[in-house]
Amino acid sequence: MFLTKQHLTTARTLGVALIAGVSLSACATYKDDFARIDSRLDQLDVKVQGAAQSAESANQSATQANQRLDQIEGRVQQLEQAPRRKPRG
Repeated sequence: MFLTKQHLTTARTLGVALIAGVSLSACATYKDDFARIDSRLDQLDVKVQGAAQSAESANQSATQANQRLDQIEGRVQQLEQAPRRKPRG
């Protein structure tokens, strides 16, 4: 059977439709992939923000502890330099 112009046109149209269908289905797959990636990035962003807040809180606690140590350091040095008392008895 010989191919006529009508058969070639039909085959070409079918080929274009097939390629378009495959392309569109691939785009849908990529959209799903990007949606999953975006969701995962959002989850990671929340975790990073939580870790940053925890680190800031720990930094503030450490600063307060250092200030308290600085306040009592003078008193400790006075006690260390004071003459020793003789025990009674």
